[in-house]
Amino acid sequence: MSEQKERFQTVDRRTFLKYSGMLGVGLAFGGVMPVSECVAFDRKLYKVTRTRLAMGTFVAVTVMHPSKDEADDVIGKAFDEMDRVSRLLNRYDSASAIGVLNRDGGLSEIPPEVSEVLARSLYFHKVTGGAFDMTVKPLVDLYKDYFAEHGKPPSEAEVAKVLKLVDADAVRFDGKEIRLAKEGMGVTLDGIAKGYIIDCGARVLKHHGIKHGLINAGGDIRAIGGKDSTASWRVAVQSPEKDGSYADVITMVNGAIATSGNYEVYFDKEKLYHHIVSPNSGRSPLESASVTVLASNVMDADALSTSVFVLEPVVGKRFIEKMPKTECLILTCSGTRVSSGGWPSA
Repeated sequence: MSEQKERFQTVDRRTFLKYSGMLGVGLAFGGVMPVSECVAFDRKLYKVTRTRLAMGTFVAVTVMHPSKDEADDVIGKAFDEMDRVSRLLNRYDSASAIGVLNRDGGLSEIPPEVSEVLARSLYFHKVTGGAFDMTVKPLVDLYKDYFAEHGKPPSEAEVAKVLKLVDADAVRFDGKEIRLAKEGMGVTLDGIAKGYIIDCGARVLKHHGIKHGLINAGGDIRAIGGKDSTASWRVAVQSPEKDGSYADVITMVNGAIATSGNYEVYFDKEKLYHHIVSPNSGRSPLESASVTVLASNVMDADALSTSVFVLEPVVGKRFIEKMPKTECLILTCSGTRVSSGGWPSA
């Protein structure tokens, strides 16, 4: 029975990585990335994996369960929930809650999921001393649009002008209603939303009694238990060089991991200008190549990896070591490895 396998469509590893963008962290898969897979893991459990595009990347949901049919059903429910929440938080959709907020400068009767992410974003803005700022949208848009039109970065004067709109302290939010105090402000939840969406999928798995499961969305990962009662999940931290090598391999039982890197979205080949920008300077931080954070949930790991990237390695490491149940691994542009004291392989 342990040799019995049911496999469907698969893609080779190179193609999977090309189209998924497997950012920062990924499962230590072998030579084939499963799009749909059911394997008899042992005499008591099936390992059922379904993989598809969502949130701009490939999302794989794996469940270890005695019934492959029940596992497949709950995986479908988790995907449905992640799709639902994604629609609420999608800033590129003018009809979504965030789309309306950015268009009108305010939003009433906020959906509870959106309210939760907004509140957590403002919390991280406060505890990081402003390193995490969801109002960087005008600045990110400036770089994207300017490079697309001119093939070079905007001037200091143009950056300074837009930087005046980056100010999370000018957000008026009471949990039910939000207003952006400055005309032209905008909100992006790109640094935290994907993590929250994954957590929502994980809640569905747990609600349906799944004790051993894992969601991997382009490298942001949420683990429920281990592979079984005795085995851990094995997770690899991708090298910023994106050459197929791993910077580290760790094991996980429960918890979450997320990575922010200068190689994810960048505007120039030298990666001096990328999608992570400092709310203070208006420029991309240049000391770190990638920051990986372990936390209890992916939303926090997502936001903290961005925050530490902005804070730079030394300050970021010190900050993480003050956060409970949180660890980090920072890979600098100069090739140095910096990790918090409790990082698994430290």
